[in-house]
Amino acid sequence: MYKVKQFFRRIYNLYRWLPVIWKDQDWDDHYIWEVLKFKLKNQAEYIKTNGHHVDNERDAQRMMTCVRLIEKLQIGYYEHEYTEYHESESIFTPSEECEDCFEWDSKLVSERLDEYFVKYPRMYVIVENMEKPPFSTDTKLGIAINIGHINHLRATRILFDILENHIFEWWD
Repeated sequence: MYKVKQFFRRIYNLYRWLPVIWKDQDWDDHYIWEVLKFKLKNQAEYIKTNGHHVDNERDAQRMMTCVRLIEKLQIGYYEHEYTEYHESESIFTPSEECEDCFEWDSKLVSERLDEYFVKYPRMYVIVENMEKPPFSTDTKLGIAINIGHINHLRATRILFDILENHIFEWWD
């Protein structure tokens, strides 16, 4: 009886994983995240509802925290969060050097980056004191871009810290 049940469970797993595998590509990190996210969601749901070990609900919460971090990393949430506080308009003008070419410039429409800096006061100080920041800090926008970059790296580090410290506890 166990072998029959196991056979049907494996067929169901093929059915469940088919959309993920169907869309999978080998050339982008997005698909690695998709596979990991799908697995974590499924395991979190299973452990939360069927878990028989101590802290099974906490383990499911940790897994879902990883899923949320993955989703934010996939869309570049932290790298682009500053754009909610800074709006500019792209301006393309015909180039004097080339007939069919254009030169790009931007015009500031609105800027509330001080609100963004208040949201991340520690990161602001870190960026201000960096010896060699990844991006120029000559402007408020440059500081915001650096904060977003650092926050993206921090989210990645937190995700992998959770995985490193807890993945071997996630079983039932």
